[in-house]
Amino acid sequence: MKKTYTAACHCGAVRVECDLDLAEGTSRCNCSSCLKSRFWKAMLAPQAFRLLQGKDTLTAYEFGGYMITHSFCSRCGVKVFGHVHADSPVGELYAINVACLDASDAEMAGAPVTFEDGRDNHWERPPAETRHL
Repeated sequence: MKKTYTAACHCGAVRVECDLDLAEGTSRCNCSSCLKSRFWKAMLAPQAFRLLQGKDTLTAYEFGGYMITHSFCSRCGVKVFGHVHADSPVGELYAINVACLDASDAEMAGAPVTFEDGRDNHWERPPAETRHL
């Protein structure tokens, strides 16, 4: 069942709200960006995501195909969310950082995780090794 969660960066300057069912699954990717930042995400439709505060504090980063804007707090450096552009192959989505959710330990521990092989662009299968993700 969907629940409304809030999420924030470490310093609290960036706050968002989202409608999410953690039981529907989350994902971890081994691409260089997700792996190095330890990004654990849940995907959301645009109407399920709301930026509450900190727009002026966000710093954006794009790379590769420039289909995703990675948004970081310029004060503490935490990535609260990413925005997949509407012209991407999957359409417009938001990726919330599950680790930033104001959720209980039990909710987070119970969220299923799918592993993605973004490093080799084999999104349809997990990488051979997932213990480090």
